[in-house]
Amino acid sequence: QVQLVESGGGLVQPGGSLRLSCTNSGDTFTSYGMAWFRQPPGKGRSGIAVISWVDGDTYYADSVKGRFTISGDGAKNTLYLQMNSLQPEDTAVYYCAASTLGGPGFRWQYEYWGQGTQVTVSS
Repeated sequence: QVQLVESGGGLVQPGGSLRLSCTNSGDTFTSYGMAWFRQPPGKGRSGIAVISWVDGDTYYADSVKGRFTISGDGAKNTLYLQMNSLQPEDTAVYYCAASTLGGPGFRWQYEYWGQGTQVTVSS
């Protein structure tokens, strides 16, 4: 079975940085691309960054654009999220996800998900 696992979360002060990682601990698979989602306390889950392995194109939600950078290795289904200039509004559970089919315009279905890692930004 495919099993994505996130790591790197924790407590950080406003203005600080964290680097999240996502790796596959289960069966090997091929993905079209991968993404990071987050779910703040009491709110729904939303996508914040996506990367396509086909051409390396990326997408960022306006809330994180210019502060977060998504990267990874499609051959290994390994994903990273560099988060800089963190603010309390970034506090959330962060999830990685993989899309095996992908498609145009980053309107993808995600078949595999990690369990999430907590990021708390507080002074």
